[in-house]
Amino acid sequence: MIIMINGAFGVGKTTVSNMLANEIKDSMIFDPEIIGQALRHMLPEKIKQQEAATGDFQDFKLWKELTVKSAKSIIDTYQINLIVPMMLRKQEYYTYLFNGFKEIDDQTFHFCLTAKQETIFQRLQKRGEEEGDWCFQQTAKCLQAYDEFDFSEYIDTDDRSIDFIVDTIMGRIQRLVS
Repeated sequence: MIIMINGAFGVGKTTVSNMLANEIKDSMIFDPEIIGQALRHMLPEKIKQQEAATGDFQDFKLWKELTVKSAKSIIDTYQINLIVPMMLRKQEYYTYLFNGFKEIDDQTFHFCLTAKQETIFQRLQKRGEEEGDWCFQQTAKCLQAYDEFDFSEYIDTDDRSIDFIVDTIMGRIQRLVS
C-alpha cells in the first residue's frame, strides 16, 4: 500500500504521516524531498538553472522519475507499505506520481490536507519558520491549486485533532479496500 499525504507546508503532513506509520503494520515514511535535496546537491548549476530556476527541486526532470523508481525499489526489496508526505501543487506532478505509484501498488491512496491560510501561517510560525520564507511563499499557491484542480480526498485540518485526521484517513482506506 502507498499512502500519499499532500498539502501545504505547515498543514500537518509530517505529523499525520508519522502517526500513520505507527498505525499501519509494516510501513515506513518515504520522503521524496530527500531525493530532491540530493539532486539539488549533485546536479551542475547549468542544469539547475535550466530546469529549476525557481529553486523548486520538483521541477528537476529526474525528481518525479527517481521518486517512483525509488518507491518501487523499496517496496520490491522490503515488501513494506509507504507513507509519502509531500507538498504537490502542480497537477501534472501529482498525476505522474499517483499513476506511477499505482503501477507499483494498486492500493495507492492520496489525501490532501487543507486548512485556512491563517491557520497554516500560525502553524508555520509555531514551528519556527520565518515569515516570508519558502514555506510561507508556497501557501497561497498551494491553496489556489487545491481549489483549481482535483487533488481528491481533501481533509480539512482546521480545528481538528491529529487523531481525528488519522482516524479519518484510516477509515477512508478501509472503506476503499473493502
